[in-house]
Amino acid sequence: MPAQDIPVPQDPADALAAVAALRHLADRLEDAAVEQAMRAGWGWPDVAEALGVTRQAVHKKHAKRLIAAGVTLRRRR
Repeated sequence: MPAQDIPVPQDPADALAAVAALRHLADRLEDAAVEQAMRAGWGWPDVAEALGVTRQAVHKKHAKRLIAAGVTLRRRR
């Protein structure tokens, strides 16, 4: 979608607030999807590939939260 086709509020404060809200929503969706995948037995490489990031990046971002949530994490084989 070309940038000119994206509706942007005229007030920059409103536009930036919308961006911040979308980022927050995307983070929450990612957290839920990663947790679901890990509970389903996915490994870090599988999750990383699906998100288009490195295994290290996804582990760094999610491991502590998943452990705190009681998710059993797979070890490397």
